[in-house]
Amino acid sequence: MSTALDQLKQYTTVVADTGDFESMKNYKPQDSTTNPSLIYAAVQMPGYKKLVEDAIQYAKSKGKNVDEQTQIALDKLAVNFGAEILKIVPGRVSTELDARLSFDTQECIRKAREIIALYKEVGIDKERVLIKIASTWEGIQAAKELEKEGIHCNLTLLFSLAQAIACAEAGVTLISPFVGRITDFFKKRDNKSSYAPTEDPGVISVKQIYNYYKQHGYKTIVMGASFRNKEQIIELAGCDFLTISPALLEELAKSDAKIARKLDPATTTKVDKINVDEKTFRWMLNEDEMATEKLAEGIRKFAADLKKLESEVKAKIQA
Repeated sequence: MSTALDQLKQYTTVVADTGDFESMKNYKPQDSTTNPSLIYAAVQMPGYKKLVEDAIQYAKSKGKNVDEQTQIALDKLAVNFGAEILKIVPGRVSTELDARLSFDTQECIRKAREIIALYKEVGIDKERVLIKIASTWEGIQAAKELEKEGIHCNLTLLFSLAQAIACAEAGVTLISPFVGRITDFFKKRDNKSSYAPTEDPGVISVKQIYNYYKQHGYKTIVMGASFRNKEQIIELAGCDFLTISPALLEELAKSDAKIARKLDPATTTKVDKINVDEKTFRWMLNEDEMATEKLAEGIRKFAADLKKLESEVKAKIQA
């Protein structure tokens, strides 16, 4: 009998949520996504030393001072990881923008272009890259402009239907609703230890977004992310994409649980279309306590992890 992972791949495109190349080789995902937290973890491993050294040497040849070199090295390091990942996965890699740019549309656009240019230098076409941007209003507007230029975007830290609708209207390639972090919020608020998969708030949120997109014919890919257990993943079988950590990929690969398709464009329910302009977006987000809190917290956490990576890279440049 085929494994749960093999069955899942019949309904859903599986993406590896890791910076670890060996995990990708083992589980053969279509795509991969990284973030500063994952790259920071990978940088601690001796096997990735060459990628770090290459980024530092590149930055030293391009930057005028240590601070400028550090920023160049961070971008180059992300691209080095992305380039190696693309030797393993047949599809795309997501490369994340500095979370500190989340409220600056023009800076997001500028940084995205720089990253795409770095990929081009190593012979990788922009079609194989997704630029990850936080799903703030400003981030979504940056993605709207980038998509017009043929630079594809993955809108991350997405916790609400308002964010999802704004992304779809902006024509972004892919969104990453964060299942586990949504569930974390409600477990803490309601003092619950767990939920049945069908009652899990994070799972319900992704199902709502998927239903809305399919009802209204949006082409934006829904990629469930940030899972806490394999049951959440199984309940979302049929979602366009699911990005899964190595630990949960291993659980699914070892499981012989029977997977049934839970999300299907043919069985969506009718829902009215909502016009989400800037005022509506900000009001809907404001009214959603969970989404407001988790978006802000996510940006802070990604920024904190980037700062850790930044300090490490800066120290290596100065060494």
